[in-house]
Formats: sequence, C-alpha cells, structure tokens
Amino acid sequence: MAPSFWLQEPGSTLSIKSSAFLQDPDEEVAKTEMTKKKQNESQPFSNYDVCAHPHMLIPTPEKDDELGSPNFSPFMHQSLASSRDSPLPVLGWANRDEVWKNMIIKEQAYVRDKLYLQRHPLLQPKMRVILLDWLMEVCEVYKLHRETFYLAQDFFDRFMATQKNIVKTLLQLIGISSLFIAAKLEEIYPPKLQQFAYVTDGACTEEEILSMELIIMKALNWNLSPLTVVSWLNIYMQVAYLNEICEMLLPQYPQEIFVQIAELLDLCVLDVGCLDYSYGALAASALYHFSSCELMQKVSGYQLWEIQDCVKWMVPFAVAIKEVGSSPLKHFRGVPLEDLHNIQMHINTFNLLDKVQEKQAALAKKRRSSPLPLGVLTPPQSIFFLRPKGELQS
Repeated sequence: MAPSFWLQEPGSTLSIKSSAFLQDPDEEVAKTEMTKKKQNESQPFSNYDVCAHPHMLIPTPEKDDELGSPNFSPFMHQSLASSRDSPLPVLGWANRDEVWKNMIIKEQAYVRDKLYLQRHPLLQPKMRVILLDWLMEVCEVYKLHRETFYLAQDFFDRFMATQKNIVKTLLQLIGISSLFIAAKLEEIYPPKLQQFAYVTDGACTEEEILSMELIIMKALNWNLSPLTVVSWLNIYMQVAYLNEICEMLLPQYPQEIFVQIAELLDLCVLDVGCLDYSYGALAASALYHFSSCELMQKVSGYQLWEIQDCVKWMVPFAVAIKEVGSSPLKHFRGVPLEDLHNIQMHINTFNLLDKVQEKQAALAKKRRSSPLPLGVLTPPQSIFFLRPKGELQS
C-alpha cells in the first residue's frame, strides 16, 4: 500500500488550478523598460503577463536576469570566498584552493530564506515537518540516495521562498515534484513518473507532477545543483579519514559513523530553524557533536566561534538521538554493500522531535538562569557521549 499523506483535506479532490496563485519571480523584471539593444533582439517572452494558471509553463528568464536572481548569483560573494581556509589535500586532478573557493562561492550563491513561512499564513512549521518526513519514507521505499532527498528538500525550501499564499493541499504536490526532479538529477535509474504519482495515494496525478516540475524549475531559474548538507558531510568525512596520498574520488570512511552523523542531520533539517545556517555549518556542527572541536576545525575550515550558534542550536537534537540511540546501518536488496550508507533511511521522527522540544525548553530555562554572558559556548557535556566507538581521529 502506498504511503499516505494526511495534509490532503479529507474527501477533497486536489485541484491545482484554483488552489493557489504561484508567483512569477520575474514579474518585476518583465515590467521594466526594455533597453534599445534588447528591443532589437528576438524576445518572444518580453511582455508576458504573470501566469494566473499554475499549469502554464512560465518562460525562461533572460540570462542577465538569471544572474541577478535572488536564488543564484555567482559573483556577489567572491570577496568572501577565502574566509575559510581550504582543508582539502593536494589533488592530482585540480588545484585544491580553486576547488575549495568554488565550493564556498557556490554555497553562498544558493540563498535560502529562513522566514519564508511568513509568506504563507495558512501553513504551519509542522506541515513542513510532515512533508519532509514523508519524502524520507518515499526515498527509503524506492531506495533513493541521501543526496536525492537533500536536493528535494533544498528545491522545496527555495521554491516556497519565491511564492506567496500556498495552501496546504498543494504541499504534497510541490514535495513529490521536488523529489521527482531530484531523482532525475541524482539517480542512475530513477523511479518512473507513475511511481511518484502512486505514492501520493491518488492525491497527485502524473500530469500535475509534470506541470509542477516545470513551475519549480522556472521559479528556481534552473539552478538545481546546490552543495547539500550531506555533500558537505561527505567531504568532511573524506578529509577526516585521508591517507597521506588520496585523490578523494571514493569514500574512505566507516559507513556506520557516516550514518550516525547523517541521522542527526536528518532530524535537524526537519526543523525550519535549520534555515538560519548554511549547509556547510550544519554538517560541521553535526561532526563536532560526534568528534571534537579540533577535528571539526581541521576538516571544515571553520573556527568554532564561527559556528557556535549552530552548534548550540543542534544540542537538543544531538541529545535526543543520544538518548534513543542511533539506527544501525540498513541493508537493502539490490544495493551494493559499499553504497548502503548513501541510501536515505526513514527515522522515527515524531518521537524524536517531541524529545527535542523538551530539551529546547529545558535549555531555554537554563539559559535564562545562567550567569554566563551571551556568546560563551558551553554545550551540555552529555552530547559528547554521542561519539561512536573508534572515535574519529584527528
């Protein structure tokens, strides 16, 4: 039986035609006066109106507009690219400093809006939790990779930041369409379109998924290759376990440790508060909770003071997982042993989040009564019990 999704109104038929008005991110650009040079060029979409029908294909923006998009600006942060020292080893296939610089620029170019839910007054943070939890379940059922899930999560959050007044009956369509895009980008053999429609239990048709796919990609200006949280974790882990000579082409780290840290990140990204921090900072903070400050700084290029807010924010999540215990590495039929850690697993999300809320309340109360000044990093000692046997070596 296909996993069901409770956000759909009972007994209602999902109709994307009238449920919401999807905002065109290029509306203001299209209304500006055309320059003389552009007037002489062939521009079939130069004077289009905002698409009031969500199924209609929104035209691709001009290249100049794309570079000025709020979702992608490859040049605006170049001056900040050297703020983190490169932890990469000498590479035989590229200059390590150039590789690292490009990674930092790319992370800074893909902007996320931590306040985007304010643009959707009919939505609650818990609805995002339920949707992402369901997408994790779909990923496990179809044996999709962690990178596929995290791409879908990124597409969903960035798309929602371009829209206004989305209703909850559209969330499942947006979520499954984001996963559909991510699977086609990441998986060698992605599930068929009808399989994505099937897991919605009749809530979304194949035609609606295809239409929403185009709307999402247009809203994101076709910028579909962020460095995800799990990508950063993979890099940090490879650097942590490097031999003296290594090309960093294949994983060199224990699968079990990777899965335990990834499980912490799985829980963290369900909380909309994760949007306060960059993906690289989230991965570095998770590694800190499983190892040491010295190792985190060595493999990420961050200094502790740069991510201390993220580390402290992550404490309740780390403690909750420590109390419940990390999940073992799952075996999936047809998946090679060396790839098992890369398959997205579904965790017992809601029980863990209840524990997280309890820890957050307790820590907030403790901070109110603490004499320590703000900015002093004093995470609870209990988080360090998360370190697995055979602790990461620096």
